[in-house]
Amino acid sequence: HTCPFRTMATIAELQQQVKDAGEKVKTLKGEKRDKKDPELVAAIASLMDLKKQLEEASRPVETNPFVSTRAELDDIAKRRFFFRPAFDIYGGTAGFYTYGPPGAALKANIIALWRRHFIIEENLLEIEDPTIMPHEVLKTSGHVDRFNDFMVKDTLQEDKFYRADKLLEEELENRLKLPTISEAERTQYQKDLLAADAFSKDELGAKLKEYGIKAPETGNELTDPYEFNLMFPTPIGPSGMLQGYLRPETAQGIFLNYKFCAEQNSDKMPFGVAQVGKSYRNEIAPRGGLVRQREFTQAEIEFFVQPGDKKFPKFASLADLELQMLPSPIQLAGQNMVTMTVGKAVADGIIANETLGYFVARTAQFLFLAGIKKEHLRFRQHLPTEMAHYACDCWDAEIEVSTGWMETVGIADRSAYDLTVHAQRTKVDLCAQEKLETPISEEVVYLNKKAGALLGKDFKKDAVAVRTFLESLGVAEAKALQEEVKAAGGKEVTIDGATFKLTPDHCSFETKTETKHYRNYTPHVIEPSFGIDRVFTAVLEHSYYARPQDPDDKEKIVRGVLSLTPDSAPYKTIIMPLDQRVGSSDKYLDMVQLLRTQLSEHALNYKVDDSGASIGKRYARNDELGIPLAITVDFDSIGTNAEANSTLTGTVTLRERDTCTQVRIKVAEVVDVIAQLSTRKLSWPDVQKRYVEQKNTASEAIGGAKGTDAAESAAAGSESKKEAEEYLSKHKLTEVLNEMVNKTLADKPDDPIAHLAKLMAEKAKM
Repeated sequence: HTCPFRTMATIAELQQQVKDAGEKVKTLKGEKRDKKDPELVAAIASLMDLKKQLEEASRPVETNPFVSTRAELDDIAKRRFFFRPAFDIYGGTAGFYTYGPPGAALKANIIALWRRHFIIEENLLEIEDPTIMPHEVLKTSGHVDRFNDFMVKDTLQEDKFYRADKLLEEELENRLKLPTISEAERTQYQKDLLAADAFSKDELGAKLKEYGIKAPETGNELTDPYEFNLMFPTPIGPSGMLQGYLRPETAQGIFLNYKFCAEQNSDKMPFGVAQVGKSYRNEIAPRGGLVRQREFTQAEIEFFVQPGDKKFPKFASLADLELQMLPSPIQLAGQNMVTMTVGKAVADGIIANETLGYFVARTAQFLFLAGIKKEHLRFRQHLPTEMAHYACDCWDAEIEVSTGWMETVGIADRSAYDLTVHAQRTKVDLCAQEKLETPISEEVVYLNKKAGALLGKDFKKDAVAVRTFLESLGVAEAKALQEEVKAAGGKEVTIDGATFKLTPDHCSFETKTETKHYRNYTPHVIEPSFGIDRVFTAVLEHSYYARPQDPDDKEKIVRGVLSLTPDSAPYKTIIMPLDQRVGSSDKYLDMVQLLRTQLSEHALNYKVDDSGASIGKRYARNDELGIPLAITVDFDSIGTNAEANSTLTGTVTLRERDTCTQVRIKVAEVVDVIAQLSTRKLSWPDVQKRYVEQKNTASEAIGGAKGTDAAESAAAGSESKKEAEEYLSKHKLTEVLNEMVNKTLADKPDDPIAHLAKLMAEKAKM
């Protein structure tokens, strides 16, 4: 972000003015002016004022729109139990969180949307694999040796640990907010910020020193960075002799089961396999709420393709989708992100291939459906130093939240690395087969029978390993080895860590020409990997807003709203009586039972709020939960409003959260309308065209349109209805009277009039 004011020119001008004013004060004092001299007093006052202006202009500029509302959102998340630290009554443990009822429902809806968007619409296979993996699997995949972050410690308080790249990122983000930095400094800070995750241990240590970064809590010096493996070890079985780990990702389970999934797909290519589940990483310094947890939910896809054919049949349908992108060359130049279509990015070679580009576009569509704002989503390409050695190309979907740009989804072309290493280690064929249009003749090499028999005699239990090694050689390699062993009389080779001496008799190969109708190959894989908890965090931040403050509201209550999408909202609707007079009616109870049954049949989550609070307060507190629709049963609904049209009996009002407008619908139809709104088959404007709009003063009190409700009907006979409405609204008589009537109904005093009078007297004293 850039700031529209506080330019370097403005600051430079102020600095010069401070300098000039200081010189003037110095000159006047040099003239031995009296302290009360008017000119000296004025010069000192001017200097102090200019210094104050310069100090104000030099303060960090916060341009992130989510920072200002983060405290309000945190309050709602904790108070309404979307999530909170796990084991809280024992003091909690960093990096672990519990999702409460609305949070668990919201997260489940995000996962359900992901399944529908990818597994169903892309016709993927899905598996569920154990969360504990044996050492051998993760040793082969490289996690045992390379799944590390760089850690630093406080040199004087060695119980304080920090993740080195995050300290660097935080320092650079703070520096970029300073309006006093030069353009050259800004460019350098942006380059280092984007590369922080790609720096080597030595490069990272040098940058920490270059920027003078100390331990955040104590200001002490930091140690040099060193590697820390992020996996949780766990023994398997009662003996504890079998080493295992909590899985660091769900992807490895898919690679291990590739062969069996391919069989279920009739060995056709391309195809994809998905898995959703828990993963575990022993984070060095888990901070930022749900962003860096030690136990988290992943949703990953491994889409298997032919190495030389990464075109995608449906790519053209998304080629025109425009996205904000940060290609690698732009990052290296310290430049800002660009907007381009996915089609152009693939055509220009910025995104490596159509399949990768397709999943970039589909990822963006999913995030938009979940509730992410387009202008706060970008796709950043990994730098060459950041990319895994086996990867062809990799992009991160980064979402701007209150803590900055958050990596949320990684979309990588992992080539054939994982299948290759697991096949080599297990000696299991993990290849795919392609039928050739034109058969080809090919020279093949194999051990002759005499050599094969000799291997068993000479190497006994190791004969299989030696034979596998020899038979895995290509024609040229086999011929070269045969000549080398023959010339030297023998050769030592290392196989799986063991050394064997081969003689000329062991290396006796023969060749022949075979006609091949099929080609075997190891599939490449495109991997979109989603951090569901990070999507959850971004959805909350992007959906939150506060309704405008009412200038007459003495309590100055912040009326927060979660504008969650129909797909994500934890509850699709709330059922409420207008007040407790309606709530105690048998007709109301019958209506609620009907609504419960129909909502359950449509598999729609809902809540019932029949508390004694005013209707306006109940609307407001359910807006905090992100509930998009509210069903209200009023006096017209149950047929007890003498002045109302009898045709309104058996109807309810349906209120939309963000516009605070509502319509009147027959109770038998309302659930079907809600179901269509929840699945985007209908929009709210469609509903407003179909049904009569119902005015609602309770919504006006929390940000909606003006109108009348049952409590205002007393003003209907006044000479000026509009004037009466304005008067009721200004003094909030509707809300106050409803609240008092509800409290009287709840308390059921012997003398209700006296009880109401007492409540009014107490209110008047406030």
